Amino acid sequence: MARGNSARGGGMLPWLGLALIVLIADQFTKVLILGYYRLGDSTYVLPFFNVVRAHNTGAAFSFLAAASGWQRWLFTGIAVAATIFILWLLRTHAGQKLFCFALACILGGAVGNLVDRLLHGYVVDFLQFHWAGWYFPAFNVADSAITVGAIALILDELLRVRRSR
Repeated sequence: MARGNSARGGGMLPWLGLALIVLIADQFTKVLILGYYRLGDSTYVLPFFNVVRAHNTGAAFSFLAAASGWQRWLFTGIAVAATIFILWLLRTHAGQKLFCFALACILGGAVGNLVDRLLHGYVVDFLQFHWAGWYFPAFNVADSAITVGAIALILDELLRVRRSR
C-alpha cells in the first residue's frame, strides 16, 4: 500500500505550486464575477453554457444550503481538516506523480472554496451548463479542480491495483 516517499520524485514543493496556481486562478475568476456581476446576473455564451453569479452556502449541489448558517462552519472545519491531511499525504508521498497531482488539484480547490466561506459566508459559483431546459448546478474553478483531482485519484488507484497483479 505504500506509495513511496519524496526521495523518489522530488519534494512536495511542485505540488504546492500547482495547488497555488489552482487557488490563484479560482480566486481571480471569482473576483471578476463579484466585480462585474450582481447575484443572479447571467450571460449567454454558448447554446449550452452561461456565465452566472450564484452564491452557494452549502456544499456540492447546494447540499445543506437551506440550513440556518451552521453549515458554513461545518464545511470550513472539513476543509481545514482535509487541507492538513492532504499536506501530510503530499509530504509522505511526494514521489507519486499522479497521486500528488490529484491531491494538489483537490488542495487548491478546497482552499479556494474555503477562502470564499471565510470571506463571504458562501462559495461564489459562475459556470453553468444546460441543455434542453435542464440546468446543471453552477460551479467554479475550485470545483473543477476538485473533480479533476478525484478522477485522477481513481485513475491512480486503478493503475496501482493493475500494477500489483
